[in-house]
Amino acid sequence: MRARPSRDDAHRTLTWDQNREIAGWKAITAPTSMPVYLCKHRSPWQRGTSENINPLLRQYLPKNADLRRFSQDDLDAIANELNHRPRKIHGYRNPAEVYADHVNSGGAPD
Repeated sequence: MRARPSRDDAHRTLTWDQNREIAGWKAITAPTSMPVYLCKHRSPWQRGTSENINPLLRQYLPKNADLRRFSQDDLDAIANELNHRPRKIHGYRNPAEVYADHVNSGGAPD
C-alpha cells in the first residue's frame, strides 16, 4: 500500500516541457534535491495543465518579459491569484482547492 503523500511530497518533483529553459535543470536539482522530469516531444498528456496555465500567465507576464523587473512580492501575488482562480479543467474549482483535496485524501484529485 502506498503511503499517503504529505505537503512536502507534492513539492519533490518538477516536470518541464521541451523548451529552452530545460538547459538550467541542474541549477534547480542541485540546491533543492528535486528531480526534474522532461516531457517527451509531442506528448501533451505528460505536461498536465501547463498548456492551460500558459495563456493565464501571459496576462501577467508577457512573453520575453524580464522577470528581474518583478519583485518576489509581485510574483507571489500573481501565483496567489492564479492558484485561487477557478478552472474549467477542475470542475470550476480552483487549483488550491484541488491541491488541498489531493493532499488531504491521499489519492488523486477528482
